[in-house]
This record gives sequence, structure tokens and C-alpha cells, in this order.
Amino acid sequence: MNYAQIRKYDTANGPGIRTSLFVSGCTHNCQGCFNHDYMKFNYGMPWSSAIENEFLEMIKEDQIKGITILGGEPMDQVQDDSLLNLLKRIKNETGKNIWLYSGYTFEQIVTHEQRKEMLTFCDALVDGLFVEELKNLKLKFKGSSNQRIIDVQTSLANGEVHELEGY
Repeated sequence: MNYAQIRKYDTANGPGIRTSLFVSGCTHNCQGCFNHDYMKFNYGMPWSSAIENEFLEMIKEDQIKGITILGGEPMDQVQDDSLLNLLKRIKNETGKNIWLYSGYTFEQIVTHEQRKEMLTFCDALVDGLFVEELKNLKLKFKGSSNQRIIDVQTSLANGEVHELEGY
């Protein structure tokens, strides 16, 4: 897995002060994508155990309320277990909440074994392709009105989508 950037302190991609990881690689090619360079799987820098350990230390700071994974497309990171292992470590070592942004819908993700396994470590999923015609700058933590902010654990437990309230 390659990554494009890490934002140690991010308030734009989920509630509270978060640390965000932007992965490289996306197969969606949404018109109007704001991270077009991040669509290339070889863009940025290779993920390594040293970077992962540094990232984990960063997010252990008290002021960091959660982690956001976006990109690129996190759910396209199925060529190896780098992202899955990171998600496991975040939960096991910090217990902090994880938001993940994906162009895939919840319904699409749960039909793919590797993607569903990654999802099981997440608390919130912002799902759906970015649709330029539905772009709305007034939306909180979403780019277009077709996207949903889903309570992942409740949705997985109940077998149906439950959106988080207040967004």
C-alpha cells in the first residue's frame, strides 16, 4: 500500500481533532475528484512498519479523538493486508474511533470478504461516490448529497443501514 499524506491534526474529515491517513489508489475516477493525484496506486510513499509505528504513536495523543482513513479509495486496498492490519492495531492499541470514506456503498462493501473485514474495525463509514452534480458545500463531512454517514457497528449487527444522527 502507498499513502499520499498523513494529517496529524485534521478537523475537516470527522468530528473532533483527528489524524487522517490518505491512501493512494482508487478505481472510481469520480468527475470533480478533489484528490485526483491520489487515484494512482503508486502515488506517494510506500507504507512501512516504521511509518505504521510512527502513525500509532501520533494517534495515541490525548487530543486526538479519532482517526479518518480516506484517499484515494481505502476499500481498494485489498492487494495486501496493510490497511487491514493498521485498522486492527488502531482498535487494539488505542480503542479510538475510526471513520472511513469510501466510494463504495455499505451494501457493496459487505458483499466483498476483504472489504467487509476492514469495515468491521470502523465506527463510521461515509459511503457513496462523489457526484459533482450533487456537490453541496453546506454538508457536514460529505462532499455530495447522495453520500451517507453510517453507524457501521449498528448496521453490521442489524443487517441494515443505520445512519448516524446529526450529520
